[in-house]
Amino acid sequence: MRIYNLGSRIVNNYLIPEKDGYVLIDTGYETGFQHFKKMLRKTGIKPGQIHYVFLTHAHDDHAGFLNDVLNMTDAKVILHPKAVERLQWGRNSFEGGCAGPLADFFCKLMKLFGRGEHKYPAIKKEYLSRLVTIDSKEFADLNLSFRVIETPGHTADHIAPLKGRALFCGDAAMNNLPSVKRVTIWIENVSQYKNSWRRILEINPKRIYPAHGKPFPVSDLRKYYKALDEVKLYPLLK
Repeated sequence: MRIYNLGSRIVNNYLIPEKDGYVLIDTGYETGFQHFKKMLRKTGIKPGQIHYVFLTHAHDDHAGFLNDVLNMTDAKVILHPKAVERLQWGRNSFEGGCAGPLADFFCKLMKLFGRGEHKYPAIKKEYLSRLVTIDSKEFADLNLSFRVIETPGHTADHIAPLKGRALFCGDAAMNNLPSVKRVTIWIENVSQYKNSWRRILEINPKRIYPAHGKPFPVSDLRKYYKALDEVKLYPLLK
Protein backbone atom coordinates (compact mmCIF):
# COMPACT_ATOMS: atom_id res chain seq x y z
CA MET A 1 0.00 0.00 0.00
CA ARG A 2 1.38 3.38 -1.01
CA ILE A 3 1.03 5.92 1.81
CA TYR A 4 1.51 9.62 1.10
CA ASN A 5 2.17 12.12 3.86
CA LEU A 6 0.97 15.57 2.83
CA GLY A 7 1.56 17.11 6.22
CA SER A 8 4.31 19.17 7.78
CA ARG A 9 6.84 18.75 10.56
CA ILE A 10 4.05 19.62 12.98
CA VAL A 11 1.22 17.33 11.90
CA ASN A 12 0.91 14.43 9.46
CA ASN A 13 -1.87 14.22 6.88
CA TYR A 14 -1.89 10.74 5.37
CA LEU A 15 -3.39 9.93 2.00
CA ILE A 16 -4.17 6.24 1.43
CA PRO A 17 -5.76 4.38 -1.51
CA GLU A 18 -9.41 3.34 -1.43
CA LYS A 19 -11.12 1.74 -4.45
CA ASP A 20 -10.93 4.24 -7.33
CA GLY A 21 -9.65 7.13 -5.22
CA TYR A 22 -8.08 8.11 -1.93
CA VAL A 23 -8.86 8.74 1.72
CA LEU A 24 -7.30 11.76 3.40
CA ILE A 25 -6.74 11.14 7.09
CA ASP A 26 -7.26 14.46 8.88
CA THR A 27 -6.46 17.99 7.84
CA GLY A 28 -3.92 20.17 9.64
CA TYR A 29 -4.08 23.62 11.20
CA GLU A 30 -6.07 26.23 9.29
CA THR A 31 -2.83 27.86 8.14
CA GLY A 32 -1.52 24.61 6.64
CA PHE A 33 -3.78 24.50 3.57
CA GLN A 34 -1.32 26.05 1.11
CA HIS A 35 1.38 23.58 2.17
CA PHE A 36 -1.13 20.74 1.79
CA LYS A 37 -1.96 21.80 -1.78
CA LYS A 38 1.73 22.01 -2.63
CA MET A 39 2.33 18.49 -1.29
CA LEU A 40 -0.73 17.17 -3.13
CA ARG A 41 0.56 18.56 -6.46
CA LYS A 42 3.84 16.72 -5.91
CA THR A 43 2.01 13.38 -5.75
CA GLY A 44 0.32 13.92 -9.10
CA ILE A 45 -3.02 13.07 -7.48
CA LYS A 46 -5.90 15.36 -8.42
CA PRO A 47 -8.13 16.87 -5.70
CA GLY A 48 -11.13 15.12 -7.25
CA GLN A 49 -9.52 11.76 -6.52
CA ILE A 50 -9.93 12.37 -2.78
CA HIS A 51 -13.26 10.70 -2.13
CA TYR A 52 -13.20 10.69 1.67
CA VAL A 53 -11.76 12.63 4.57
CA PHE A 54 -11.39 10.47 7.66
CA LEU A 55 -11.51 12.69 10.73
CA THR A 56 -9.86 10.99 13.72
CA HIS A 57 -11.24 13.72 15.99
CA ALA A 58 -12.36 17.33 15.94
CA HIS A 59 -9.32 19.36 17.04
CA ASP A 60 -7.77 22.47 15.53
CA ASP A 61 -4.75 20.57 14.15
CA HIS A 62 -6.95 17.89 12.56
CA ALA A 63 -9.95 19.82 11.24
CA GLY A 64 -8.31 23.20 10.64
CA PHE A 65 -8.62 23.32 6.86
CA LEU A 66 -11.44 20.81 6.47
CA ASN A 67 -13.71 23.40 4.81
CA ASP A 68 -11.00 24.13 2.24
CA VAL A 69 -10.64 20.45 1.33
CA LEU A 70 -14.40 20.07 1.01
CA ASN A 71 -14.49 23.14 -1.22
CA MET A 72 -11.92 21.68 -3.63
CA THR A 73 -13.35 18.13 -3.64
CA ASP A 74 -16.65 16.24 -3.48
CA ALA A 75 -15.33 14.21 -0.54
CA LYS A 76 -17.48 12.88 2.25
CA VAL A 77 -16.28 13.13 5.84
CA ILE A 78 -16.18 9.98 7.93
CA LEU A 79 -16.33 10.76 11.63
CA HIS A 80 -17.59 9.77 15.06
CA PRO A 81 -21.14 11.02 15.81
CA LYS A 82 -19.80 13.00 18.77
CA ALA A 83 -17.51 14.92 16.41
CA VAL A 84 -20.42 16.56 14.56
CA GLU A 85 -21.30 18.98 17.34
CA ARG A 86 -17.63 19.73 17.96
CA LEU A 87 -17.10 20.59 14.29
CA GLN A 88 -20.01 23.00 14.45
CA TRP A 89 -18.56 24.58 17.59
CA GLY A 90 -15.11 25.11 16.07
CA ARG A 91 -13.05 24.85 19.22
CA ASN A 92 -11.18 22.12 21.10
CA SER A 93 -12.76 20.85 24.29
CA PHE A 94 -10.86 21.77 27.45
CA GLU A 95 -12.14 18.72 29.33
CA GLY A 96 -9.28 16.77 30.90
CA GLY A 97 -5.78 18.18 30.88
CA CYS A 98 -2.16 18.04 29.78
CA ALA A 99 -0.63 14.60 30.28
CA GLY A 100 2.41 15.59 32.31
CA PRO A 101 4.59 18.57 33.24
CA LEU A 102 6.34 18.79 29.85
CA ALA A 103 3.01 18.80 28.02
CA ASP A 104 1.71 21.40 30.47
CA PHE A 105 4.70 23.64 29.76
CA PHE A 106 4.17 23.26 26.01
CA CYS A 107 0.46 24.13 26.24
CA LYS A 108 1.22 27.22 28.31
CA LEU A 109 3.87 28.22 25.79
CA MET A 110 1.28 27.94 23.00
CA LYS A 111 -1.03 30.21 24.98
CA LEU A 112 1.80 32.71 25.42
CA PHE A 113 2.22 32.83 21.63
CA GLY A 114 -1.49 33.36 21.05
CA ARG A 115 -2.40 29.74 20.23
CA GLY A 116 -4.12 28.91 23.51
CA GLU A 117 -7.75 29.23 22.42
CA HIS A 118 -7.46 26.27 20.04
CA LYS A 119 -10.14 27.56 17.71
CA TYR A 120 -10.63 26.52 14.09
CA PRO A 121 -13.22 27.32 11.40
CA ALA A 122 -16.53 25.66 12.22
CA ILE A 123 -17.77 23.44 9.44
CA LYS A 124 -19.91 25.33 6.95
CA LYS A 125 -23.61 24.51 6.90
CA GLU A 126 -23.50 23.53 3.23
CA TYR A 127 -21.10 20.69 4.08
CA LEU A 128 -23.14 19.11 6.88
CA SER A 129 -24.88 16.81 4.39
CA ARG A 130 -21.47 15.32 3.51
CA LEU A 131 -20.80 14.10 7.04
CA VAL A 132 -21.06 10.32 7.40
CA THR A 133 -21.00 9.08 10.99
CA ILE A 134 -19.60 5.61 11.67
CA ASP A 135 -22.86 4.47 13.28
CA SER A 136 -24.96 5.25 10.19
CA LYS A 137 -26.37 2.96 7.53
CA GLU A 138 -24.77 5.21 4.93
CA PHE A 139 -21.34 4.39 6.33
CA ALA A 140 -22.08 0.65 6.35
CA ASP A 141 -23.24 0.85 2.74
CA LEU A 142 -19.94 2.41 1.66
CA ASN A 143 -18.27 -0.97 2.17
CA LEU A 144 -14.83 0.56 2.57
CA SER A 145 -11.64 -1.49 2.73
CA PHE A 146 -10.57 -0.31 6.17
CA ARG A 147 -11.88 -1.01 9.64
CA VAL A 148 -12.73 1.76 12.09
CA ILE A 149 -11.38 1.40 15.63
CA GLU A 150 -12.95 3.51 18.36
CA THR A 151 -10.11 4.93 20.45
CA PRO A 152 -11.54 7.43 22.95
CA GLY A 153 -9.50 9.01 25.70
CA HIS A 154 -7.58 11.77 23.98
CA THR A 155 -11.08 12.95 23.03
CA ALA A 156 -14.49 11.34 23.35
CA ASP A 157 -14.93 11.36 19.56
CA HIS A 158 -11.59 9.74 18.68
CA ILE A 159 -11.49 6.99 16.03
CA ALA A 160 -8.72 5.42 13.94
CA PRO A 161 -8.74 3.60 10.58
CA LEU A 162 -7.05 0.20 10.36
CA LYS A 163 -6.10 -0.72 6.79
CA GLY A 164 -4.42 -4.09 6.56
CA ARG A 165 -1.99 -4.07 9.46
CA ALA A 166 -1.42 -0.31 9.41
CA LEU A 167 -3.20 1.71 12.08
CA PHE A 168 -3.49 5.47 11.58
CA CYS A 169 -3.87 6.34 15.23
CA GLY A 170 -4.46 10.09 15.13
CA ASP A 171 -3.62 11.34 18.62
CA ALA A 172 -4.20 8.03 20.39
CA ALA A 173 -0.39 8.01 20.57
CA MET A 174 2.40 10.43 19.62
CA ASN A 175 6.04 10.11 18.62
CA ASN A 176 7.57 13.54 19.08
CA LEU A 177 8.08 16.19 21.72
CA PRO A 178 6.49 17.15 24.01
CA SER A 179 5.09 13.62 24.08
CA VAL A 180 6.81 11.20 26.46
CA LYS A 181 6.69 7.41 26.03
CA ARG A 182 4.27 7.71 23.10
CA VAL A 183 1.60 9.24 25.38
CA THR A 184 -0.36 12.04 23.73
CA ILE A 185 0.00 15.48 25.32
CA TRP A 186 -3.72 16.02 26.01
CA ILE A 187 -6.12 13.49 27.54
CA GLU A 188 -9.80 14.01 28.27
CA ASN A 189 -10.25 10.69 30.06
CA VAL A 190 -7.27 8.64 31.29
CA SER A 191 -9.27 5.45 31.86
CA GLN A 192 -10.65 5.50 28.32
CA TYR A 193 -7.23 6.35 26.94
CA LYS A 194 -5.68 3.35 28.66
CA ASN A 195 -8.47 1.10 27.36
CA SER A 196 -7.81 2.36 23.84
CA TRP A 197 -4.15 1.39 24.11
CA ARG A 198 -5.24 -2.03 25.32
CA ARG A 199 -7.58 -2.34 22.33
CA ILE A 200 -4.76 -1.42 19.95
CA LEU A 201 -2.49 -4.01 21.55
CA GLU A 202 -5.19 -6.67 21.13
CA ILE A 203 -5.56 -5.78 17.44
CA ASN A 204 -1.76 -5.92 17.12
CA PRO A 205 -1.13 -3.81 14.01
CA LYS A 206 2.28 -4.14 12.41
CA ARG A 207 2.85 -0.40 12.13
CA ILE A 208 1.31 2.63 13.80
CA TYR A 209 1.14 5.94 11.95
CA PRO A 210 0.59 8.82 14.40
CA ALA A 211 -0.61 12.31 13.54
CA HIS A 212 2.52 13.68 15.18
CA GLY A 213 5.93 12.11 14.62
CA LYS A 214 7.26 9.16 12.70
CA PRO A 215 5.60 5.71 12.42
CA PHE A 216 6.54 3.17 15.07
CA PRO A 217 5.93 -0.52 15.89
CA VAL A 218 3.11 -1.59 18.19
CA SER A 219 5.74 -2.99 20.55
CA ASP A 220 6.35 0.60 21.66
CA LEU A 221 2.85 0.74 23.17
CA ARG A 222 3.44 -2.59 24.87
CA LYS A 223 6.71 -1.29 26.28
CA TYR A 224 5.20 1.91 27.66
CA TYR A 225 1.73 0.66 28.61
CA LYS A 226 2.44 0.64 32.37
CA ALA A 227 3.51 4.28 32.16
CA LEU A 228 -0.17 5.18 31.72
CA ASP A 229 -0.70 4.35 35.40
CA GLU A 230 1.56 7.31 36.25
CA VAL A 231 -0.20 9.88 34.07
CA LYS A 232 -1.32 12.98 35.98
CA LEU A 233 -3.45 15.54 34.21
CA TYR A 234 -2.75 19.27 34.41
CA PRO A 235 -6.00 21.12 33.57
CA LEU A 236 -5.84 24.37 31.61
CA LEU A 237 -7.92 27.45 32.14
CA LYS A 238 -10.06 28.38 29.13
